[in-house]
Amino acid sequence: MNKAIVSNHRVKSLAVIVPVLNEAHGLPSLLRRLKDLYADECLVVDGGSTDESCQILAGSGVRWLASKRGRGVQMNAGCKEIKSDIFLFIHGDTDLCVEHIDDLKAVMGDTKFVGGRFDVRLSGAHPAFRVIEFMMNLRSRLSGISTGDQAIFVRREVFDKVGGFPELPLMEDIAFSRLLKKQGEIACLRRKIVTSSRRWEKHGIVRTVLLMWRLRLLYWLGFSPDRLAAMYREAR
Repeated sequence: MNKAIVSNHRVKSLAVIVPVLNEAHGLPSLLRRLKDLYADECLVVDGGSTDESCQILAGSGVRWLASKRGRGVQMNAGCKEIKSDIFLFIHGDTDLCVEHIDDLKAVMGDTKFVGGRFDVRLSGAHPAFRVIEFMMNLRSRLSGISTGDQAIFVRREVFDKVGGFPELPLMEDIAFSRLLKKQGEIACLRRKIVTSSRRWEKHGIVRTVLLMWRLRLLYWLGFSPDRLAAMYREAR
């Protein structure tokens, strides 16, 4: 494993980057949460929404930009506009608070960490969600691989070194985590962020879990992300 490429200095600034697509129904809540974080920079990147997302963003007072579609593409586009030392990537349905930012800055004061993620809690009340989130967090802690649901963060110089997110139609978070893991130690923060359980509730808990396991297994076996994305769309 390569050693971290960062110098010994305190974390000076942090930016929150959020890729969105057709999230008009949840944008007002997201924008309020972003303002409450008091991050040094916040940037929402719209991937070509066809609903009222852009109109909401334009009147929000929160910094935003438009890019081509795709989470990897959108997050990379956002990072080109950011000046902060640390990038924190969250989904539009992720709920975090100032304490999460404080924890992140504290751990990234240790230069052995090149990046990291948080433990996750799913928003639903069904007991199955407690099992799912436990397994997600355990798997990530054992493997060093994170998903976008866990709010990945990284030092900007490390992000630049690995070339940013692979611009894949699916699994860009897994691919990025694999790159990040090769650069140094990954911080696994135990303070939980809350992410929406809507996809499990909409498509069925067992069906969604089996789908995600299947897609990840096929990805590890070398199947094309384009093919996997097509399978994901068909299943939904």
